[in-house]
Amino acid sequence: MQLADLGDRICILGPSNSGKSTLAVAIGRKRGLSAVHLDQLYHLPGTDWVPRSNDEFVALHDDAITGDRWVMDGNYSICMPQRFERATGLILLDVSTTVSLWRYFWRTLFQSGRQGGLDGGRDSLKWEMVRHITVTTPNNRRRYAEMFKALALPKIHLSSADAIRRCYVDWGLDR
Repeated sequence: MQLADLGDRICILGPSNSGKSTLAVAIGRKRGLSAVHLDQLYHLPGTDWVPRSNDEFVALHDDAITGDRWVMDGNYSICMPQRFERATGLILLDVSTTVSLWRYFWRTLFQSGRQGGLDGGRDSLKWEMVRHITVTTPNNRRRYAEMFKALALPKIHLSSADAIRRCYVDWGLDR
């Protein structure tokens, strides 16, 4: 599948720390689409990932999807129906739990200013996030795979870190 086949409103789903935000920025740069990071809409800027109220988040999300040209990364099932209604294409990243966990530790301990991070925010290791990656994510992975199959959108399933790297090459994307 070619990148253009996904249209001008692309959703990127996948486990935490799978590379959704980095891919969104690369696609946005290549295609001239606004990269929208749902983590930034869900969490308050300048914090250590403190969430907004659901009402405020949904309002920000629903405003973001009204645009004509975007690539949006993140899951947040509370607003998936309206997001998928507007989307023209879907990418599902499906890296292993081990890769997600490694990437979480790496970016939290060694990376600053990462794609999709909070403006003025800070990262710290959190037991809740380790638990989310190791316990919650496997259930979500199955749910997202079923949802992915059911959606009648142009879509691509990238089932490993190697598949994601090949996609960068095939689509001529820069990190």
